Amino acid sequence: MSEGSSLGGTAESLRSEPLPSEPPAEEPLRLCLVTETFSPEINGVARTLDQLVRGMMARGHRVEVVHPRRRGVAEDVEHFLVPGLPLPGYPELRFGLPVARRLRRRWSQDPPTVVHVATEGPLGFAATFTARKLGIPVLSTFHTNFHDYGRHYGYGLLRRAVLAGMRYFHNRTAATLVPTEEIRRGLESSGFQRVGVLARGVDTKLFSPQRRDDELRARWDARPSAPVLSYVGRIAGEKDVALALEAFRRARRAVPDSRAVVVGDGPHRQRSEEAYPEVVFCGMRTGEDLGRHYASGDVFVFPSRTETFGNVVLEAMASGLVVVAFDRAAAHELIVSGENGFTVPGDDRQELAELAAAVARRPLDELRAIGARARVTALGSGWDAVVKRYEAALFGVLTGGS
Repeated sequence: MSEGSSLGGTAESLRSEPLPSEPPAEEPLRLCLVTETFSPEINGVARTLDQLVRGMMARGHRVEVVHPRRRGVAEDVEHFLVPGLPLPGYPELRFGLPVARRLRRRWSQDPPTVVHVATEGPLGFAATFTARKLGIPVLSTFHTNFHDYGRHYGYGLLRRAVLAGMRYFHNRTAATLVPTEEIRRGLESSGFQRVGVLARGVDTKLFSPQRRDDELRARWDARPSAPVLSYVGRIAGEKDVALALEAFRRARRAVPDSRAVVVGDGPHRQRSEEAYPEVVFCGMRTGEDLGRHYASGDVFVFPSRTETFGNVVLEAMASGLVVVAFDRAAAHELIVSGENGFTVPGDDRQELAELAAAVARRPLDELRAIGARARVTALGSGWDAVVKRYEAALFGVLTGGS
């Protein structure tokens, strides 16, 4: 596979309707996913990849996941574990070492039909170049705006260098899948080639208004007549959780009986708890417990401006919450402001905080009606359709060139 090989048709097919709804006639794939993060780790990338892997397995394909060693790997998924080190700024995650020789031995003995590299670390680079040498097609996905994280982790002046490194990596794969048209346009304007769109999905049974729990709300000291504002995600600088907390404080000034809840963990949790004692910090939640924490709120404030998508926006909408967010990523794709949520154009942080407070002042019946429309929107984003599009993209890489 040469750098100049043209697989534009693969990326282009992901922008048009319809894509195949049934498996192509070819033999089942032997897919190898290479990633720094995977279930049971708790983040949007891990959850997305877990859904894709399980969806492909359910459709009859053999899938192996290559990722750094960690405790508690899922026993019902085939793994190839490699050495790793803690990721700076994310000590709970590990980046894989560039084990090209191990991959070459394994893939020479049991070659995959196609390799999907999901993360751009040393392991991902090693996997990409090893697969290319063995003549195995490689598809990549773009999950994280690492070039925009620099100002939060001390490498802001290296933004261009980080972006150049990511471009170099992705342009050496047959196609790169991104979650939104907005991201596709931005990457293409920065020189990324063969970019297609693969939207994210949501489990609409796990994330549902039916999981609303009055006992949980009572533990938060939430009154039936006042709204609960919430945030779910990593408590870290790149997520701008401080903005959500400021929005909560303004909402409480406007509606004194309102309550605020934060679900998640991260390096800024302790300082946030100390600065905002009126906010309920629930820590990390998973599974049905997470579903209850979503559905027991009313207004979901999402302050991040660095997301490629923001799975939590879709999960909140599926749970029947009114989302307040910047008009970008998932919010841009899914929300019609004033109809099924609220968005702020541009980057004005004060405007987002003020909007959240204004939304909190709205009657609860009105909020529930908006949340119901958000739920309807989310019902159109089930994982089955996403997996079928992913499968079509993989077959497209196989037939598009080498």
